[in-house]
Amino acid sequence: MRLSHLALAVLALSACGPAGEAQVAQNPPVQTAPPNAPNQKPAFPEQTRAPEQKLGVAYEVQTLATGLNHPWSVAFLPDGSKLVTERAGALRILSADNKLSPPVAGLPAVYAEGQGGLLDVTLDPAYATNGLIYWTFAEARDGDANGTSVARGKLVPGAQPRLENVQVIWRQTPALESPLHFGGRLAFAPDGNLFVTTGERSIIPGRMQAQKLDAALGKVIRIRPDGSIPADNPYVGDPQAKPEIWSKGHRNVQGATINPWTGKLWTAEHGARGGDELNHPEAGKDYGWPTITYGEDYSGKPIGDGITQHEGMEQPIYYWDPVIAPSGMAFYNANLFPAWKGSLFVGGLKGYLVRLTLKDDKVVGEERLLSELGFRIRDVRVGPDGALYVVTDEDDGRVLRIVPKA
Repeated sequence: MRLSHLALAVLALSACGPAGEAQVAQNPPVQTAPPNAPNQKPAFPEQTRAPEQKLGVAYEVQTLATGLNHPWSVAFLPDGSKLVTERAGALRILSADNKLSPPVAGLPAVYAEGQGGLLDVTLDPAYATNGLIYWTFAEARDGDANGTSVARGKLVPGAQPRLENVQVIWRQTPALESPLHFGGRLAFAPDGNLFVTTGERSIIPGRMQAQKLDAALGKVIRIRPDGSIPADNPYVGDPQAKPEIWSKGHRNVQGATINPWTGKLWTAEHGARGGDELNHPEAGKDYGWPTITYGEDYSGKPIGDGITQHEGMEQPIYYWDPVIAPSGMAFYNANLFPAWKGSLFVGGLKGYLVRLTLKDDKVVGEERLLSELGFRIRDVRVGPDGALYVVTDEDDGRVLRIVPKA
């Protein structure tokens, strides 16, 4: 039996190319529960319920920090320390020897209600010379309205860390009265431009603007690091459109990462009851919400006309029904876990980490890890050391490091 598993692991590894391509045996899918919308059919065979692919990688989980208040994101500083956001509004530095700093001073006020709060954090590509970091947060606006905002500032580490020269470089408009669906992931592209994901705020007045070009609700946004608009954005010059829009028709995009082999953006977004999606959004394209989607509304009724395809609207690369509740995501492009090289990892708020095997930009294998812990996985990153780092969205939130089992 052990020889058989070893042979399968070697076969899987030998089949993996630089972009995670692999041949996968036609095993049953991981998901065995019936879909919420049983009459819906995928648009192509690999679009949902890919075969389960267990690579048999032995790992251990190290706990680097506990006691965090619903941590949302982690980013790596050059000195081996890490930035960690807490949704309640604190940014902390986790030192290389795993000590948490006091909250970093200088953050703008955060609207920390419902799903809102301090969200993603990332470093400027030129951090080594400019010291800039970027973060997303839910921000109160006029009256009771609020929305997603992006800020940047210079990080000054130390015993009492602080931010200097803080600027809010982008604000989602229109602002709405809702504590839901802020999106909030950041991803720097190889060309230096910054992708920002948003949600459509869940309420019907926001949902119906996800495909409208005069609103930044339910969109992927593309801006320069100073908040200005790249000249090659798809709607630049259209007086009826917001020029920062990259793609439209999204629900609540909480996962975003750059494919290191192609330089293209990939995203994961929440569906309702079913319909979680994996996409790689392209300029000027419409990803369908709420006209087309898989799954159903929380009421059990169809969403809109209950259709899953429409001319001029893009299909997801992959969808889940029932949901995994996707959040942070990362491609594995390191050497610590050779068998995982090329895999795409997606955090699942349902209590596991999803590993996907890709071939020609299609999902051909799925594996679920860390289910033994039962934590809501809010973010996953590949560290400079090749380990996987995970943050758990809990009252007693943790930063975890996944390394090969000794």
